[in-house]
Amino acid sequence: MRAIRKLGSGGFHLTQAHTHPPETSEQATTRWNSFRRHKAAVLQCLLEEQFQLCCYSELRADEEGLGYHIEHVENKSQKPSRTFDYSNLAASALDSANDLHDMRFQGKVVFGGHASDKQTACDMQRFVSPHRPDCHRFFAYLSDGRVVPSTDLNAAEQDQAQYTVDLLNLNSPFLVTRRQQWWDELDRLYEEHRQKHWSLSDLAAIDLVPVNGRLSLFFSVTRQFFGPVAEQTLRDCASAFP
Repeated sequence: MRAIRKLGSGGFHLTQAHTHPPETSEQATTRWNSFRRHKAAVLQCLLEEQFQLCCYSELRADEEGLGYHIEHVENKSQKPSRTFDYSNLAASALDSANDLHDMRFQGKVVFGGHASDKQTACDMQRFVSPHRPDCHRFFAYLSDGRVVPSTDLNAAEQDQAQYTVDLLNLNSPFLVTRRQQWWDELDRLYEEHRQKHWSLSDLAAIDLVPVNGRLSLFFSVTRQFFGPVAEQTLRDCASAFP
């Protein structure tokens, strides 16, 4: 999970809506549905600050032929007053209108903001939010495509990490397969560069540095794969991230 740095306010209409926030879950649902014609502009703001990555899975949904939806990190049913709070919004993979009817995303395959557990309840004391600056340190990525709690965490933090993985279904078969494919591709390129004495820093930069405001999918997988090389690359290219 890559930490999201919030930029701006999401636009005039969202700001106006937040001046008188909903007080009940019913009001939150009704008013959010009525906000329909302004959602595209808000979603665009979110995707720009996220470099087009899904806030939870880091999938590039656009490259998979999928869409995004506006996610309430703290569910609007649980916290109606944050329905139009830009600091509570993020862009999450899977478009509500189309992708959820795709046969690939039925049952236990659905992930992110549309995962069934995330839809029903969310313990924000245990949930690791992508708006948390250090969220990346909670998760480790395995060569078989799974995401697990990092071994550097204490017991309470490991519980938070596992809770978040389970809540968002981040080990959905779809994501596990795509992560493993990405890891295998990185491994192939790494070996080729090592054998030919090509620059590993240049290789890492291809997928760790945004191009035209976009990052490659699975940023955190790539960051972990390259280890110290990735950290140096990010330090060298820090100006590329507003």
